[in-house]
Amino acid sequence: MSSSSAHERTYLSDYRPPDYRIPRIDLQFDLDPALTKVRSRMWLERQTPDATPLTLHGEQLELLTVFINGKLLCDTQLTIEGPLLGIDGLPERCELCIENTIRPVANKALSGLYLSQGGFFTQCEAEGFRRICYFIDRPDIMSIFTVELRADSKRFPTLLSNGNCIAHSTLADGRHSAKWHDPFPKPSYLFALVAADLSFIQDTFTTISGRTVDLRLYARNDDLSQCHHALDSLKQAMRWDEEQYGREYDLDLYMVVAVSDFNMGAMENKGLNIFNTKYVLASPETATDRDYQNVAGVIAHEYFHNWSGNRVTCRDWFQLSLKEGFTVFRDQQFSADSGSSAVKRIQDVNLLRTHQFREDSGPMAHPVRPSSYVEINNFYTLTVYIKGAEVVRMLHTILGAERFRKGCDLYFERHDGEAVTTDDFLRAMQDAAGVDLSQFARWYDQVGTPRISIRGHFDTAKHTYTLELEQRTPALGQTSPVQPLHIPINTALLTHDGQPMKTRRKGFDERAHEHLLEMTESCQAFEFCDVSSKPIVSLLRGFSAPVILDQSVPPGTLGALMSHDDDPYCRWDAAQQLARRAILRVLEDLTKQCQPNVDELFVQAFARVLDHASEDRALQAQVLTLPDEEYLSQDMVLIDPVLLHQAREFVRHALAQQLRDRFLTHYKSMPATAPYERGPDAVGCRALRNICLAYLISLESDDMDELALKQLSTATNMTDGLAALNAVAGSDMQERQSALHCFYQRWKDYPLIVDKWLRAQAMTTRPDALDAVIALIGHDAYDPHNPNKVNALVGGFCFSNPFNFHRADGAGYRFLTDQVTSLDNSNPQLAARLVSALNHWQRYEPLRQQLMKEALERVRKTPQLSRDVAEIVDRALAST
Repeated sequence: MSSSSAHERTYLSDYRPPDYRIPRIDLQFDLDPALTKVRSRMWLERQTPDATPLTLHGEQLELLTVFINGKLLCDTQLTIEGPLLGIDGLPERCELCIENTIRPVANKALSGLYLSQGGFFTQCEAEGFRRICYFIDRPDIMSIFTVELRADSKRFPTLLSNGNCIAHSTLADGRHSAKWHDPFPKPSYLFALVAADLSFIQDTFTTISGRTVDLRLYARNDDLSQCHHALDSLKQAMRWDEEQYGREYDLDLYMVVAVSDFNMGAMENKGLNIFNTKYVLASPETATDRDYQNVAGVIAHEYFHNWSGNRVTCRDWFQLSLKEGFTVFRDQQFSADSGSSAVKRIQDVNLLRTHQFREDSGPMAHPVRPSSYVEINNFYTLTVYIKGAEVVRMLHTILGAERFRKGCDLYFERHDGEAVTTDDFLRAMQDAAGVDLSQFARWYDQVGTPRISIRGHFDTAKHTYTLELEQRTPALGQTSPVQPLHIPINTALLTHDGQPMKTRRKGFDERAHEHLLEMTESCQAFEFCDVSSKPIVSLLRGFSAPVILDQSVPPGTLGALMSHDDDPYCRWDAAQQLARRAILRVLEDLTKQCQPNVDELFVQAFARVLDHASEDRALQAQVLTLPDEEYLSQDMVLIDPVLLHQAREFVRHALAQQLRDRFLTHYKSMPATAPYERGPDAVGCRALRNICLAYLISLESDDMDELALKQLSTATNMTDGLAALNAVAGSDMQERQSALHCFYQRWKDYPLIVDKWLRAQAMTTRPDALDAVIALIGHDAYDPHNPNKVNALVGGFCFSNPFNFHRADGAGYRFLTDQVTSLDNSNPQLAARLVSALNHWQRYEPLRQQLMKEALERVRKTPQLSRDVAEIVDRALAST
């Protein structure tokens, strides 16, 4: 299966096993930036009884020669149709040798073999290998790779590929060669090579069986000092995976390479992970606390793929969540164990509710296992990754930790070295746990976010409380009827002063504080016994399922949950609900052109959070953070993004005014620490201190401006420095421009910090924000071919600045379409991500609807539009 020419759609239902196997391939590269020669030697085995023609994939290749069992084929024996090479009359087994050339210097798409800062790098997932050589480029073709690299020894002293280095030699012409062999069969999307001028730091890891693994982390020499956190995180992840999943690393060498130009975050190529520098480099001066967390999480994610993705891989790209959802869940577990588990869970849920729920209701909505696609690159989505992880988490919740681990063990044992499906994963879980998961499997195939309606009844005479739940999922174009899902809902009953009640479920003997309700029907009632008084219900504890709760909870009850619930997610969610109501009330007043106000009970609820002596200040900071505008707009019939932003800012300013002294006291009680510490207490202090600063700067007073400027000039770490930079960048203070200039001059030689500087200016709600962004497009700091720069500046403006992106004159939309049409010529993946900012055009008020639709139509008319962008635009326009 392949996503072939033009805009042809590929369907899961059309899957057929490959006609040929390629158990072994030898590759030889003569590396030259302008023209690289690739020689592939493949051993083929036909899987069908008939002499089926062989079809190979190849894009932007110049074919030189084709040999079958040493015999040169002439042109008449070959068929070339677009990206496909056909060969007829092959014997049942044969040796196929092909020579072709490629032009890495011209490859700006960063897919296949390309150049970055003068070095060679690869990115082959999903279909980049076909841009290197002719091959059956699909994940169920698994081969043993042997790779020889030849290059100029001075320009490219480091030569790397997958597996183990088995030979290195000096050639007579000032070049050198290295030969690598990977003993484990892998699909072509996991192939990697690096040829560059790099240095490395090194360590070792002793596995649980006593083997020594050599660990190397490669980067530019100037960046090596920022690589130690990544290397430490790798060792922690390796030990954690042994302890929690029994997975031991299998090669003698594990390499990580940091590259500046990369479309993704990182890639789990077997034994040779290639990383975007933003997920490797970290030091107190250059990286925020969140950066440190992200580096550790992504390092762990790619390492965990060694088993959940490499040793056991996907049969086809529809199964992408088999490796990504499972591995995201594993890296979330690792990160929770490594820091504040409460904050990590809230961060993951916030991403899901703010962005994935929106994706689930828009034109690109699809199941965790999609049924079709035009361009597979468009399905590396939050649904596949984050909702996919939530599906695995629900399995963990339903089965319990012990049975879930048994299921994982069986899955790895049963399918090691195979390309499999999500059905195989569920079957292993089902067989190990002895449960029927056929209903649960619907989570992979039904699209949309379920909504659950809730009604409760307390029977004073019987001392029982009955919870009635009803689930419904929007059809969203599905042809088959929507079926009830198996939904785990962790629930507890509390007294009105927040104390836990120990109750008994009807039909159960034990009394407990928390109960796992397993909803399997459209409507279902759950009865609790021994309930002494009317309870407060703490629902969906730990966010036990990716659903939306439809319930009307009184403000006093939300305040009690916010102050007393012992479940961190429910405390945070109660604060979000209270803030959401306050903001939407102000929005209603602004819409009616009435004078808005903020309810005193709401302000006092936030005051109690500030006054509470929390042991987890990072959690305290999360509870004090107002909901994102994307989340606020989800249930609106029509969105006016400017009024919505003004309503949120009104509430933020009101909280700052009425709680000014509390915010200031907290801010001053937690002075910046030097030297920098990364323990939970220090991270929590910085988080709380900087959320206080964000409120205080909204007061727009000279003394608060001075507070931000002083923090910017004296910060001893990037966490405090960036918080101050964002405060200054969004202000009208006279010193703003000089402060931005000084920051840039100090950090201009650090690309990742320059990205933060670009993004800080792109996200401001100042009226000149778009003019500033357009000016920065021409700045020396900006590079339109570097995804990090584009995502920081263009993405920062279009996705994180709704107030200015949705200007009523349509200038923000015109800016986006200019960027998309320009980028589409060089990097379609990046252009496709950007154009998705227009996906939800029909959700906005009529004027903006029309302007956004016109922008989409303008993109659609672009000559030779890539299928990456065309698929997204077509689906958005079809959602009228």
